Amino acid sequence: MSAIYTATATSTGEGRRGGQVTSSDGVLDVTLAIPTEMGGAGGGTNPEQLFAAGWAACFHSALKSVAAAQKTAIQDSAVVADIGIVPVEGGAFTLTSTLHVEIGGVDQATAEALVARAHEVCPYSNVTRGNIDVVLETTVA
Repeated sequence: MSAIYTATATSTGEGRRGGQVTSSDGVLDVTLAIPTEMGGAGGGTNPEQLFAAGWAACFHSALKSVAAAQKTAIQDSAVVADIGIVPVEGGAFTLTSTLHVEIGGVDQATAEALVARAHEVCPYSNVTRGNIDVVLETTVA
């Protein structure tokens, strides 16, 4: 199967220790830094923030798409992605995630059904399924 779009980004310098990440079109151009919580100086973004931003945006788009396909009007929706980095045995690391989904204009059961369906179609959800712990929290606003 051929990709309908391929995003390309390049990391240079020292990676998360003050390196730079740029997209091939130049729109994304960020300096990386280790967060203070991990013993770094902070002052830049980090791979976990970039992953959280991508997943939140992708999941929100999937949610909107699912609602539209089901002809369900939603209001004031938002997705907050919390991505944690966790040490595992052998000096490696893994990620954890919680997706906080807020939806207005529907009842709790409808909101939860929409979130469950969005989790089935979101590319980030599909690529992480079975690989990291994912918690879905749905709030009707």
